[in-house]
Amino acid sequence: MQIISTHQRQQLEFGCLEDKIAHDNPVRFIEAFVEHIELEKLGFQARANKKEGRPGFDAKLFLKIYFYGYLNGIRSSRRLAKECSRNIELQWLCLQLQPNYHSICDFRKDNPKALSNTFKLFVSFLKNEQLISGETIAIDGTKVRAHNSKKQNYSAKKLERHLNYIETKTNEYLTALAENDEQEDAIKVSDVAQKIERLKTNKIYYEHLQEKLAESGDTQISVTDADARALLVQGQVVEVAYNVQAAVDAKHNLVVATHTINKNDRNALSAIAKEAKANLEVETYTALVDKGYHNGHQIDQCQQANITTIVAAPEVVNSNEYGTTEAYVVTKFRYDKTTDTYTCPQGETLTTKGTWHKKTRERDNYRFKKYRTPKCKECAVKHLCTGRQKGGREIERNQYAEAVEINNANYKNNAKLYRKRQEINEHIFGTIKRKWNYYYTDLIGLEKVNGEYSLIMLVYNMKRCFKLMGIENLIAKLKKWQPEYPKPTIFADILAYTEAIYAMIYFSKKKYAIKLAA
Repeated sequence: MQIISTHQRQQLEFGCLEDKIAHDNPVRFIEAFVEHIELEKLGFQARANKKEGRPGFDAKLFLKIYFYGYLNGIRSSRRLAKECSRNIELQWLCLQLQPNYHSICDFRKDNPKALSNTFKLFVSFLKNEQLISGETIAIDGTKVRAHNSKKQNYSAKKLERHLNYIETKTNEYLTALAENDEQEDAIKVSDVAQKIERLKTNKIYYEHLQEKLAESGDTQISVTDADARALLVQGQVVEVAYNVQAAVDAKHNLVVATHTINKNDRNALSAIAKEAKANLEVETYTALVDKGYHNGHQIDQCQQANITTIVAAPEVVNSNEYGTTEAYVVTKFRYDKTTDTYTCPQGETLTTKGTWHKKTRERDNYRFKKYRTPKCKECAVKHLCTGRQKGGREIERNQYAEAVEINNANYKNNAKLYRKRQEINEHIFGTIKRKWNYYYTDLIGLEKVNGEYSLIMLVYNMKRCFKLMGIENLIAKLKKWQPEYPKPTIFADILAYTEAIYAMIYFSKKKYAIKLAA
C-alpha cells in the first residue's frame, strides 16, 4: 500500500515569505489598501514617544493587523499578538514585526473616529468602481450585547424595589436581633449584625445610584458601561445592548452607512438616512425601512432632505373598548387640505378651531390639532364609531401628518419594491452575528463601539468585493483610485494645533517650556 511521503523537519530550505503568499490572498489587498491611503488625514493618532525607551510602531501596522483579524474572526488583542508570531500571513503583512497585545488593544480604543472615517473612505472607493448604485437603500438596525450585564443596569423602579427589599429585610433582622438578645445567643447575634451591616452598605450604594440617575435626567443607568442601555424588542428587555444601524445599497448588498446608538429604532431613521446620502454624495434616493422606524418627525426630516421614504405603516390599533368596527377606524376618515377638515364615513364634516396642542412623550414630541363635529350626538352609528359618552368622535392630526401620508402612499404603491428590503439587508446582520459571532462588543463606551462596528462593516464590504471582482482585479483598481479625504473643520485644526503646543511643552525641558509660554 502506497502512502504520500512526508517532509523532514530537519531539511534546510531556501525561500522567502513572498513565495508563500498567493497572488489572490486577501492579505495582499489589505497591504495595498493601507499603503494607498494616508492615515493622518483620516484622523489616526500615533502615540507620542517617551523621552526614553524603544520607538513606537507605525499606525499602519495596527490597521493591517485589525483588518486581518476581523476578516478571520480574531478580535482579541492577545490572540492577534500571538498570531503575529506564528501566522505566516501576518508575518508577511507585518514584515515579521510583533507588537505586544497592549499596543494592539490601545490602537482600537484610541482611534474610533478614524475607523469610522476609513469606512466612509472605502465606501467612496466602492462608489468610484460603480459597485454601488445609490438609488435604493434598505435601512435596518440590530442589537449587539454590551459589556454590561442586566444586573448592573438600573431604572428608577428597579432601584426603588432594591431599597424596599433592603428596608423589609433590615426590619426582619432587627426583629430577629431583639429576639436573639433575649435568648442571649451570641453566635446568631453576630451573624444577624453582619447581615444588617451589609444591607446598610448596599443601601448607600443604591441611594448613590438614585442620585446619579436623577442628575442625569435619563430613565436608566448602567454601572459597567455608562452608555449601554436596556433596549426593548416588542416591549420586552432582551439585553443591555447597543443598536447598530446600517444602510445597505440594493445593487450588490454593500453597506454604505453605519453608526451605533443606544436607543431603539423609533427615533433613528433620519440620522442614518442622511449619513447614507452624505456618504454617497447623491441628490436623492429611495429608503426602504420597516415599521419599527415609523415616526412622523423622522419621516418629515428625511423628506426635507430629499429622500424618498417607503416606511411600512404600522397597523391601526382599535383603542375603543366599546368596539369600533373596521368601517370607522381613523384611516376611513378623509382629510381635505384646502378646507382643513375631515369627512367621516357617514359624510359629516369634522372641523377644527385651529388651536395647536402639544404632546410630549419619551418616544414622541409633536403638536396636533383636534377635529370634531356636533352631528355625532344624533348619529345613528355612534356606538360603532366611538365610545365617548360625552361629545362625539375626535380626530387628532399632528404637524407631520402630511409627510406620513406621502410615505404611506409610497408604501402602498410600491409593495413589490418594499418586499426586497429583507433580501437586501437582513442577511448582513445574520452573517455578522451568527456566522462571524460579532453579536457582542468587549469595548466600553458609545464612541469606541461605533469605531469597532464601522470596522466590522468595512470588513464585510471587503469580503463581498473579493467575490464580486476578485482580489487581483480589486488591487489593480485600487492603485488607480485617488482618495478624497474628509476636509478638517476649523475647530479640528484649532484642536490639533493646541494639542501640538501642549505636546511640545510636555516633552521639552523646563527652561524651553517657560520661554515658549512667555
